[in-house]
Amino acid sequence: MSSHESGSRPTVGFLGLGSIGRPMAERVSANGYKLVVYDVREAAMTPFRGSAELARSPAEVADRAEIVLACLAASDSFRAAVLDRKTGIIAGRKVQLYLHLGTNGAQLVKELSDGLAARGVVTIDVPMTGGAARAREGTLTAMASGPRAAFDRAEPVIRSYADKVVYLGQEPGRGQVMKVVNNMMSLANLATACEALVVGTKAGIDLETMLDVVNHGSGQNSASLTKIPLHVLHRTFDFGGALSVVIKDLRAFLDQARDTGVATPLATAVLQAYLDALAAGTKADDLTKVVIPMERAAGVQVGRAAD
Repeated sequence: MSSHESGSRPTVGFLGLGSIGRPMAERVSANGYKLVVYDVREAAMTPFRGSAELARSPAEVADRAEIVLACLAASDSFRAAVLDRKTGIIAGRKVQLYLHLGTNGAQLVKELSDGLAARGVVTIDVPMTGGAARAREGTLTAMASGPRAAFDRAEPVIRSYADKVVYLGQEPGRGQVMKVVNNMMSLANLATACEALVVGTKAGIDLETMLDVVNHGSGQNSASLTKIPLHVLHRTFDFGGALSVVIKDLRAFLDQARDTGVATPLATAVLQAYLDALAAGTKADDLTKVVIPMERAAGVQVGRAAD
């Protein structure tokens, strides 16, 4: 009899213990689930010694856990972790539900879902938003799509790390679409806010003064409220999102727009701003570095300390 049928809590597996995956996995463990973890970097598993079982492959995780979550970045990493016939989740004997936490587009989720379905494993597409700080707090927002019965079974695990969970329906990939829509809006807010604040700085207005006005006016957004005052103002550039990852997300949005026949010239411009930041080659790899090429072109610096 499965743990679901017996009423006991399932064992949960977690792949990918990076800046967001690690605190999510910690929240799952803190909420009383027996946890099995795996990361290609052995050092990433060290903090879980004593609180979780350490596995040697995704297949080994799927041999021990009924529900397996994967928080990776690149599509090829997901393909290997999920579909490899020897070391992937698909080779596991115990797994029943797979939760896809990445932002990779609807087509990849369908590919993984179709592959796992042949082994009787159900896929829930459940990306999240909120960043590393909210992952540590357990206050992420999760957006899910997949078979309703499977979602109902997985929801208590998801609520270990998310305080808002939105079910978008049974159609595969809707979670991906919602996530790239959210990310496009968030990243556009940051890029346009940085550009506007560079203009204000060039005109001689102090950044803190500008933020004070904007955050009490109609220009207020997530960038002006958090990313810029916390990570740009003091030149720390430590929000926790790599430029390569946000570029991947923006390209996934553009792919979705192309597939649905919608023109998105503004998104193309936003993508270019982050490509410029990546090409600038500054020391910290963080999405808040999108401001650097703008500053250099204007000959000013936004914020207090030297870069």
